[in-house]
Amino acid sequence: MTTLLSTASNELDAVVEFDPVIIGKMSQSGPRYTSYPTADRFTADFGYGNFLEAVAALRMRGGRRPLSLYVHVPFCDTLCYYCACNKIITKDRSKAATYLSYLKQEIAMQAKLFAGINQIEQLHFGGGTPTYLSEKQMDELMAHLRQHFEFAPDADGEYSIEIDPRTVSRERVFSLRAQGFNRISLGVQDFDAEVQKAVNRIQPEAETVAVMQAARDAGFRSISIDLIYGLPKQSMETMTETLRKVINASPDRIALYHYAHMPHLFKPQRRILDADMPDSGTKLAMLGLCIARLTAAGYVYIGMDHFAKPTDDLAVAQRQGRLHRNFQGYSTRAEADLIACGVSAISSVGAVYSQNEKTLDAYYEKLDEGVLPIARGIKLETDDLLRRIIIQMLMCNFELSIATIEQSHPVIFRSYFAAELEKLRELARDGLLVIEEDWLTVTPKGRLLIRNICMVFDRHLAEARARAALAPADAPQPLRYSKTV
Repeated sequence: MTTLLSTASNELDAVVEFDPVIIGKMSQSGPRYTSYPTADRFTADFGYGNFLEAVAALRMRGGRRPLSLYVHVPFCDTLCYYCACNKIITKDRSKAATYLSYLKQEIAMQAKLFAGINQIEQLHFGGGTPTYLSEKQMDELMAHLRQHFEFAPDADGEYSIEIDPRTVSRERVFSLRAQGFNRISLGVQDFDAEVQKAVNRIQPEAETVAVMQAARDAGFRSISIDLIYGLPKQSMETMTETLRKVINASPDRIALYHYAHMPHLFKPQRRILDADMPDSGTKLAMLGLCIARLTAAGYVYIGMDHFAKPTDDLAVAQRQGRLHRNFQGYSTRAEADLIACGVSAISSVGAVYSQNEKTLDAYYEKLDEGVLPIARGIKLETDDLLRRIIIQMLMCNFELSIATIEQSHPVIFRSYFAAELEKLRELARDGLLVIEEDWLTVTPKGRLLIRNICMVFDRHLAEARARAALAPADAPQPLRYSKTV
């Protein structure tokens, strides 16, 4: 049975409709569109010189633009079996000290390039586990950042950090706030003890709640938690109980991710028993349960896997049409360029994406040579820029003004995207969107399948799939995507 699930906000006329039949029919592997073109299109032909050209182009435009800064800390104390992130599991703290010295070098180089043209309005520490760095090391790093970059005042900027509640004391939470962070994200995944044991992440509810309370007491403006559905040992009963505990804890934002079990790609996942995995029907039912419970509790469905309270900046940005999507997920700063520092980190500056070296040795070697540690990237063509805007609008606003596209780009939409419109009409027949003369509007039923809709406009994906179709049956599959739902 189709169920219509409304948010509690009267200001935002947003609903999401959970239709298991359509979801089962339409779900497929596809990109998450934290960028377009997606990161698997980056090539080693792109290098340091290409990045410098992009920065020079920004300077040629003149004026000042807001800047977003991402800092990657790859280290973790323990291994979570589900994790597919770029991380280094070690208890050797000397590795962090070495990494910090190189990270500071990269930060200084980036700051020199952007001196005088940008102000940091967003800062995000991700990992790994950023709080793997000691309090003293974090003090040192934050002082270094402020020495080299201009930051917006605390009241105007969004400065966030991901933490592992198992490794952070109440005192450390207060220290993070004093160091300048005003938003905090906690990895939770699931509160059930058996599920936690199956993924090697034992994290008592009381421990997590205590850290959240400490964050509130310290004056953090937003608290976010991550959940995962589809983990081993999960059931409708365990998920119901986890949701009850989450809602009682009352975080400002919730990220609900679908676990992509790909042990052939990610070695840690081989420690998860296939027999412990919930079947596809149960996973789909879990998703429906999560949406129903969270929206009934007053959370706004932002899109993809994100929920927020109506008063949270993310929900406000969506209502105001300022929502953006980048490598950290949904963001409130649509106009900001993104500088990313640290091993494997991805920057987005003007019309280019660039990714740093993925191993510590290669990262250190480039910096020792006096160049930014860029391994690969891509310079966007005119067609890429057009499609990026379209995908951004659909992902963030669930609608597209055809007239706006035609006014800002020298194209006749219905001619340029004739093939895409034909595919969209098929999705429209399934009730995922409405096609009008000047508008594309994603329906409540289509919101959960927004990736499917955006994939229609992904020229690179279409070309890759066409090549794969012509390849031998036993050829390796180059695409590494999660299920759209």
